Amino acid sequence: MNVQVIENNSGNPAYAVVPWDEYRSMVERLEELQDIVDADKAMAAITSGEETYPHDLVERLLRRENPLRVWREYRGITAAALAAMVGVTPSAISQVETGKRGLSVDLLKKLSEVLQVDMDDLVD
Repeated sequence: MNVQVIENNSGNPAYAVVPWDEYRSMVERLEELQDIVDADKAMAAITSGEETYPHDLVERLLRRENPLRVWREYRGITAAALAAMVGVTPSAISQVETGKRGLSVDLLKKLSEVLQVDMDDLVD
């Protein structure tokens, strides 16, 4: 590696100058190393039980479908069953999913616990 060292007034190294191609090569190798570290962390999290999500679920959320409906269907819970679990009527769940009714903080908290998601995940 061709390096030029520039010293400060005290004679201590202050800068290292390398040719551009060598610099880009170093950056690429560091980025690859970081990708490996990140992948190892992700695999360790998955191995320890962290939940992963299928592409379809993510796509539905990105399309801005009603998040309550998306998460409810992903968890395999009917609207009637979810309503019973959180103490509201099936009609109330339907109204939330169609945007005709908002969520109180209390109901939002119950829904997030049953669906095992953060409250923010249920708010569009």
